[in-house]
Amino acid sequence: MLSIFVSLLILKSTFSILRESYHFLMEGVPLHIDCLEVGSDLKKVPGVLAVHDLHVWEMTPSFPALIGHIEIERMGEWPDIMSRINEMLLKKHGIDHVTLQPEVAGTVNEHTHDKRLNEEIKKPNVTHHGDTFYVTCTSPDGPHRMVYHAWGNPNNPRVLACVHGLTRSGSDFKTLAQAMSNDYYVVCPDVVGRGDSDRLKNPMLYAVSQYVADMASLIKQLGVAQVDWFGTSMGGLIDMVYASMPNNPIRRMLINDVGPRIEPEAIKRLGSYVGQPFTFTNRADALQRLNEICASFGSHAPEEWEIYNGPMLVQKDGLWVMHYDPDISVPFASVNPIMAKAREMAMWHAFKQIHIPMLIVRGGESDLLSAKTVAEMCKVNPYIRSIEIPGVGHAPAFVKPEQVALAKEFFS
Repeated sequence: MLSIFVSLLILKSTFSILRESYHFLMEGVPLHIDCLEVGSDLKKVPGVLAVHDLHVWEMTPSFPALIGHIEIERMGEWPDIMSRINEMLLKKHGIDHVTLQPEVAGTVNEHTHDKRLNEEIKKPNVTHHGDTFYVTCTSPDGPHRMVYHAWGNPNNPRVLACVHGLTRSGSDFKTLAQAMSNDYYVVCPDVVGRGDSDRLKNPMLYAVSQYVADMASLIKQLGVAQVDWFGTSMGGLIDMVYASMPNNPIRRMLINDVGPRIEPEAIKRLGSYVGQPFTFTNRADALQRLNEICASFGSHAPEEWEIYNGPMLVQKDGLWVMHYDPDISVPFASVNPIMAKAREMAMWHAFKQIHIPMLIVRGGESDLLSAKTVAEMCKVNPYIRSIEIPGVGHAPAFVKPEQVALAKEFFS
């Protein structure tokens, strides 16, 4: 009897956890938070003139996050206003991950490119060839800059955003961006903590909620109403969450080798090198080791590896290291089985809310995205179709002509 009683207690506890987990991302709002009340309270904060694009969610248990835009009278007042907002949200609503973009009320077209790009955009025939720009984003740590690389004509209303994987950078898409730049203005951000973008002081802020907020800031700065999206691995998760949100700008998206469920084998493999020591005195040795880590991306010629992996290496204090903040591994390593299950359930719910054309690409030998998960994705969402690339694991690099042609066909 005692064993039965204990089993029932465990079952009750487990059911409670899973029931609450199911509601992560449900309508974008955690069960214990009233989004309308949050918006109303924000408007009452001294210095706040208006609130819009507000979204509250919960990506992990007991970790609510908020993103949105706040209109104020003078930008110089923002630090004090943000301090009052943080105090109110934490004290009254228990929200401690806040990402808000300040806007000066009445400013005409404040969502534009930075000064350098504004000067170039006035030129009638300007074309970017991997030029680098940045957008200022915000986090609970304060402002940070996210770099993005651009190809094509910035006057082109058709915009394609390409978002990379966990330890990668926007340079991954150079080959694809060049091929797409006649039809699109292609922007490839370095997600914060990677490449040339800023590093965050608090590594626990390296989370999908922050990345989605940064992408929203980028799209606002570009000043476009719609955008097509290509997301590899982590970039695909960012895309899925962003595309599930109300009034998002995404028109269609290609999801490269990732889904709501991530296989445990892949988590273990990623954990074996993400954030681990990687230092070489010789660049050739560093590139060879990185190529070995990326062997699952498929077979590539030396010149292709140089294009793809070369930008991932930087020299620091006389040593060649990876071009990302090793601390991105901190939240990655903190995920326990219950959190992983909660995230999976949240991602499935988000995925079902996406009602735009999608193409899911799976590497035929991928250890991260299983064929079973792809089949389930196609079953629960009628807007998706899938294709498998043989002889490739996680994830297809899209530097091969046939892979680039696949993307061009989908986005045409």
